[in-house]
Amino acid sequence: MHNMKILPARSLRGEIRLPGDKSISHRAAILSALAHGVTTISNFASSADCRSTVEVLRAVGITVKIDGSTVRVTGRGSKGFSSPKLPLDCGNSGTTMRLFAGMASGLGLGCKLIGDESLTGRPMQRIIEPLTNMGAEIASTDGHAPLLLAAGRKLTGTEYAIPVASAQIKSSILLAGLNAEGTTTVIEKVVTRDHTERMLRHFGVEVTETIGAEDRRITVAGGAALKAADMTIPADISAAAFFAVAASALAGSEISMPGVGLNPSRTAVLEVLRRCGARIEVIGRREAANEPVCDLVVSGKEDLKRTDPNFVIRGAMVANLIDEIPILAVLATQVDGGLEFRDALELRVKESDRIAAMVANLKLMGADVQEFTDGLRVGRSRLRGAAVASFGDHRIAMAFAVAGLLAKGETTIVGHECVDVSFPGFFQILESVVVR
Repeated sequence: MHNMKILPARSLRGEIRLPGDKSISHRAAILSALAHGVTTISNFASSADCRSTVEVLRAVGITVKIDGSTVRVTGRGSKGFSSPKLPLDCGNSGTTMRLFAGMASGLGLGCKLIGDESLTGRPMQRIIEPLTNMGAEIASTDGHAPLLLAAGRKLTGTEYAIPVASAQIKSSILLAGLNAEGTTTVIEKVVTRDHTERMLRHFGVEVTETIGAEDRRITVAGGAALKAADMTIPADISAAAFFAVAASALAGSEISMPGVGLNPSRTAVLEVLRRCGARIEVIGRREAANEPVCDLVVSGKEDLKRTDPNFVIRGAMVANLIDEIPILAVLATQVDGGLEFRDALELRVKESDRIAAMVANLKLMGADVQEFTDGLRVGRSRLRGAAVASFGDHRIAMAFAVAGLLAKGETTIVGHECVDVSFPGFFQILESVVVR
C-alpha cells in the first residue's frame, strides 16, 4: 500500500482532458460484442474496471483490439460465444459482474464469475433473483460472488420491478432479455441512469419507454439483432465532479473540461454545485453516441452559499448522483450552512461503506460531521491536513485528494493506488492544474 501527499492549493487553472465515461464504456464493449460486425469505440475509459469487462469478453471468444483509448470489438451477434474453462475475473467491477451475468444468462453460457475481496462482499442477489425468474440457474454464496451460471438455459421474458434504484440491475435484466423468448420489461420507481437504453438504440434495438405517474417501464423484445455502430465515449461527468468541486471552492480558479457527458440522469451534481452558489458554464451542447455532451467551464468563488437554506439531498436526486456524494461531502465543508445527504443507504455497499469512510476521514480533518444510517450531514468547516485512508475505494481517495487541496497543512492519502479502478493518472492531472 502506497501513500500520496497532497499540499494546499491557491487555485486550479487550465484545460483538463478527462477519460471516457466508465459506465458508458462498459456498455459499449458489451453491446459491441453482441452486435454483428466491427465497432470502433473512441475515448474508451482507461480504468481497471473497464479492462475487466474487456478481458471477460475476450475469455468468451470476442476479439478486442486496443490502441491507446481506441478499442475495436468484433461482435458475434448471439452466436459464436464460447463457455470459458477458467473462472472469469471481474476484478473490482460490480458493473462487469452484474451486466455480464445478464448477457451470459441470455446467451446460455456456462461460467464462473469471480472478483476481488471488495467485489465478493457486494450484493448480487439483486440480479440473481430476476435472472432466475427468467430461467437462468445461478449458484452463489448467500447472494454473493462467486457466481456459477449453468450452461444451456433458455430464458423467457419477464416483467420485473427492481426493488432498489440501480442502473446495474436494470441493465442486467435488459441484456438477458435481448436473447430471451418474448418481451422483457423492467419497472423502476426511481429513474436511474439510462446509458443502456440509449446505447441499445445506438445499436439499432427498439426500446420502449412508458412513463406513468408512479413508475417508468422499459421494454425490449427477445431476438433483437444489434448492428455494429462506431462511437466516441463522452468524458466522464463523475470524474469531472472532483475538479469542478476543487475549482468552485478555490477563489481565482478557472478550469475547462471539453466533451463532458451531460446525460440528464447524471447531471444532478451540477445542480447541487449551482445550488451551493458555484459558477458552472455549459458550452456547445451536442450529441455523441446518443448521449448529450458539452464543454464545462468552472470558476472559483470567494464564498459558497446555499441558495435554499432548507436544501437536503435526498430521494430521486440521490440515485442521480450516488457516485458523486463523496466529493459533494467535501464540498459541504466549504459551503455556508453545509449539506445533508439522506436516502443514500446504497453507499454502504459500494467498494467500501462510503458513509462510514467519509465520516471517519472528515473527522480526522477536523470537519463538523454527523452520521446517519442512510447518510450524513456535513457543516462548514476549516479543514486541516491529516493522514486519511482510501479504504481501497477510488472515489474516497479522489475526494480526499480534493479535501487536501482545501485544507491547512499536508494531507496524506494511505492506499491511493486504488484510483486506477476508475481514473488512472488522476493525481498527475490534478497536480498539472494546481496553482500554489
